[in-house]
Amino acid sequence: MDQAHAEEILKKVIAIPTVNDNEKEVADYLASLFAPYEDQGVTIEELAYSPGRSNLIVTIGEGETTLGFSGHQDVVDPGDLADWDTDPFVPTIKEGRLIGRGASDMKSGLAAVVCAMLAMLEEKKVPGKIKLIATVGEESGEYGAAQVTDAGLADDLSALVIAEPTDGMRQICYTSKGVVDYHVTSKGIAAHSSRPHEGEDAIAHLLEFANEVQARLARLDKKDPVLGKLTSLITLIKGGEQINSVPSQAELSGNIRTIPGYTNQVIFDVIDGLIAELNAKPGYQLSVDYIYPEEPMPGAAHSPLVQLLQKVGLEVFGHTLTPVGGTGASDGSEFVRAKGDYPIVMVGPGSDSQHQPNEWVSLAAYHQAIAFYQQFANEFFGK
Repeated sequence: MDQAHAEEILKKVIAIPTVNDNEKEVADYLASLFAPYEDQGVTIEELAYSPGRSNLIVTIGEGETTLGFSGHQDVVDPGDLADWDTDPFVPTIKEGRLIGRGASDMKSGLAAVVCAMLAMLEEKKVPGKIKLIATVGEESGEYGAAQVTDAGLADDLSALVIAEPTDGMRQICYTSKGVVDYHVTSKGIAAHSSRPHEGEDAIAHLLEFANEVQARLARLDKKDPVLGKLTSLITLIKGGEQINSVPSQAELSGNIRTIPGYTNQVIFDVIDGLIAELNAKPGYQLSVDYIYPEEPMPGAAHSPLVQLLQKVGLEVFGHTLTPVGGTGASDGSEFVRAKGDYPIVMVGPGSDSQHQPNEWVSLAAYHQAIAFYQQFANEFFGK
């Protein structure tokens, strides 16, 4: 594939506004690129999440071993347009950089994987069975990857490379923290503040929960050698009606970043257990909801997959890719639930500009990424 065509593909996917929505337009476009090769055994499937939102699964090649590539199609909101030098959805090239929302996170990685697979098809040199999984909703909960995983569409993988930006492809993220976001509601009984015994103080009950849950989670003190300790924050809290009334309602939200040493079920048991204990007291009415919990992603710095990626990186880039851990969740946190026991890593082009105005990717790095993914696929299958 020539560079002009590869850049055209990247520009097209960036020009499609997919701010937590509208991924089907990207999926349809990418599917159209693979459609001419269906006579070569290419299979194309769209898995709808909701109207206008579709995951895309494309499989090329054949064999018992399946290499997976993945990327998400959605982007974050561009924010205040006055902070941008250009329209975030009009891809613009300046001084070797392509600027636009998603240029770094992570449409350049997704497009590079697509271009690498298309190059294999064009050259009729597909080294083995390769599956592309392009997801919806990564930026707001990884629910596209969850849907794909629940549908069993990632069960047959032997390894998965997610093309998230990793410091201009100088790093390989092989393990990462999970996340548990939760929301607790406390219901009380309103009364005049001069007669508090006639009411039930929802805020007091909630504060009791907040203090005790932090204390109990602090006892989970294992330390991962790469990711460090589990962290827990109370990030939102509100309640009450007015200053001279016993508050009849209160709510809080918390964010927990988990490590492979503790599954999310351990966290659920702590929170649910505390809620049950408090509700056993007279007048307490607490309830909890969990919002898109993500498992931590385990991994090994010297796994065969990481070592192969390092070898290919040295050949393509001339430098060694450093294995690292990540503190944020990704689609990998959903794919770990697949039935197949396979390694998952993240390595992709991009810059440190993700989620910022004037987000950009180096075009040279983008083209190198295409070459990297193609060569990696060949060596993965021993070609």
